[in-house]
Amino acid sequence: MSVEENTVHYDSPAGGWGSVRGIAEVFGKEWATPLATETLFRQNKPKGFMCVSCSWAKPANYHPFEFCENGAKATLWELTTRRCTPDFFGKHTLTELRGWSDYELEQQGRLTHPMRFDRASDRYVPCGWDEAFREIGSELRRLDPKSVVFYSSGRASLETSYLYALFARLYGNNNLPDSSNMCHETTSVALKKVIGASVGTVVFDDLSTCDAMFFFGQNTGTNSPRFLHPLQEASKRGVRIITFNPVRERGLESFTNPQSPVEMLTGKATPISTQYHQVRPGGDIAVMLGLCKHVFAADDAAKARGERVLDVDFIAQHTTGLEAFEARVRATSWEEIERESGISRADIEAAGQVYVEAERVCAFYGMGLTQHVHGFENVAMVVNLLLLKGNIGRDGTGVSPVRGHSNVQGQRTVGISEKPELVPLDRLAEQFGFDPPREKGVNTVEACEGILSGEIRSFIGLGGNFVRAIPDQDRMEKAWTGMRLTVQVATKLNRSHLVNGEIAYLLPCLGRTEEDRQASGPQAVSIEDTFSCIYGSLGRRTPASDFLKSEVAIVAGMAKATLAPNPKAPWDAWTGDYGLIRDAIARTYREEFHDFNDRLWIPGGFYRGNSARERIWKTESGKAEFTAPEVLSATGFSDEPGRYRLITMRSNDQFNTTIYGYSDRLRGIEGTRDVLLMNPDEIRRAGLSDGQVVSLVSDAGDGITREVTGLTVTPFSLPDGCLGAYYPEMNPLMALSHHDIQSGTPAAKSVPVRIRPEAGGPKRDRREPTGHSAHPI
Repeated sequence: MSVEENTVHYDSPAGGWGSVRGIAEVFGKEWATPLATETLFRQNKPKGFMCVSCSWAKPANYHPFEFCENGAKATLWELTTRRCTPDFFGKHTLTELRGWSDYELEQQGRLTHPMRFDRASDRYVPCGWDEAFREIGSELRRLDPKSVVFYSSGRASLETSYLYALFARLYGNNNLPDSSNMCHETTSVALKKVIGASVGTVVFDDLSTCDAMFFFGQNTGTNSPRFLHPLQEASKRGVRIITFNPVRERGLESFTNPQSPVEMLTGKATPISTQYHQVRPGGDIAVMLGLCKHVFAADDAAKARGERVLDVDFIAQHTTGLEAFEARVRATSWEEIERESGISRADIEAAGQVYVEAERVCAFYGMGLTQHVHGFENVAMVVNLLLLKGNIGRDGTGVSPVRGHSNVQGQRTVGISEKPELVPLDRLAEQFGFDPPREKGVNTVEACEGILSGEIRSFIGLGGNFVRAIPDQDRMEKAWTGMRLTVQVATKLNRSHLVNGEIAYLLPCLGRTEEDRQASGPQAVSIEDTFSCIYGSLGRRTPASDFLKSEVAIVAGMAKATLAPNPKAPWDAWTGDYGLIRDAIARTYREEFHDFNDRLWIPGGFYRGNSARERIWKTESGKAEFTAPEVLSATGFSDEPGRYRLITMRSNDQFNTTIYGYSDRLRGIEGTRDVLLMNPDEIRRAGLSDGQVVSLVSDAGDGITREVTGLTVTPFSLPDGCLGAYYPEMNPLMALSHHDIQSGTPAAKSVPVRIRPEAGGPKRDRREPTGHSAHPI
């Protein structure tokens, strides 16, 4: 009997009619107007608007339907006809709303009015914009700037992000954590160290010229579905695609193109991965070391024939550290590699042979590599593998961290960073006539630690769902109320808006699909994709409410109310004409953003460049650096009887903390998110049974009790010793101290836990809807 016959699974390929049905269900659920269809046709196209979901490329030669299932869901979610008005808040206390699910909260629709938290009634009450700005500014002026955090999610535009970072620095700090801290900060730190550029080197055209692709810990089908189109094309032209992932994700197994009438009518699917290996969580260092071991062995054999596998000229001219790395690889036994990776030597060598034979290799990875205690070593090992054959700095080659949020990479590009060394502070000083703070600010983990200790007194949130997304959620919610001021800028209601400081404001903003009309007329914004290309974005839909302001206007309004007048920082002029903000960005970032306004609408975006792609290595050594890993497991903890490695996962019916529904179609899980996924053999060894209700308990070893209850044991194809469950529901199990050592990225892909059967817990049909109630919507 196959694994699939024993487990929940999805028999069909990614895409196809399942994807069409997923879009249709959200369309009906949101009561979207006929104008929504016209909006979707403008998505990710020149002079259109850029998707608020993932950061995949917007190619110049676009498809008629340049959106995927998740991108369409995000757009329809924003275009909903539902409205979350002051009347709603008049009917419900925040205490009551904290008992609602993430799905139910966002189902209330678009926020329509600025709101102030009234502690006496435990409700939000409407207020005016001038009142909100005045009170926020007054409170910020009273606080020590070092006690204030300016957080941003990954969806804010380049224009908003630039002003937000400038606001924080003019105010007096570099406390600018963002959602990168929770996902790809490991990338920024590791790539900067080993190749001198903090982002990937692959560009979109490389996908059509490589002859092998290696995937590590990246779920394409759910997190970047438009990637499936070039993957399908690559597969058809014979590119060998090798995948290492603990979970068998359908998008990397097979795909039916919803834009192909022939494929839709015939049900024809394209196989994607040539090899698919289910590595243990945290076992990627061992896997990649094994791949390199095979490359060195192949090179040894080639030398005997007077040939080479290694690109010795590239290595000699462009790299350093090979000797120590090679010694580490050769000294590591295959027994150690197999034990830590969970993959046989034969399978690793088969994958390694693909690498040996390929002329041009691209390596792609996601948070399956970055969210580990030794995530830095994971990313550095990807680079080690590529450097052996000169697979960085040539067409059809490179390293590609696939970003999961629309403009999360771009925010860092224009100054959203707690690290002053990454920002051109001297240029800002000259440009705006002030002395920027030079001390390091706080990242996400440090901000949380400051809130727990009481050192952080105010939190300004530009989008996102911070309290729900961070580790140690239960502890953090209790500490959150000790702050003096909290401000949240958002389009819809979420959990973070229900946990407030003494003074709190909820400020509704325009969505990216909506017309942003200011003094000089309709305004465009810009974003950066995962390939470092910049695009303009223009919304045309009528705003959800006359009381909404743009993110630019909100940031400028807070800044004006807080800061002393500065003629070099014309907040009103910037709000009236975003082109002036782009001019300011171009003066600060001259190399990347010269002629910004003139290049805004180039089809396919304009490339801001990458030094490592040009084989210019801005590292300490001036060369690309091989690094010898000191560990083979990235988890940061040892295996013990009864201890499991928990992977937190997203369903294809969610984006980050936004839950669109309770259908994880691509995994065969319907009607619930309260599941604990285990392979059938592991269930038997643990003395459990399919449908049994259990709790997960943190095994962080720090003496703090962390627990999530009410999970239904569900057979699923996973490696031994591994569990799977949904993010963000599992965040209460994650210790704040459990993060990548180098970057501080929370280690959500290998959380140490134990299973505790619930006393008298009934068996539950895993298709039984759980975790959400029938609140009126």
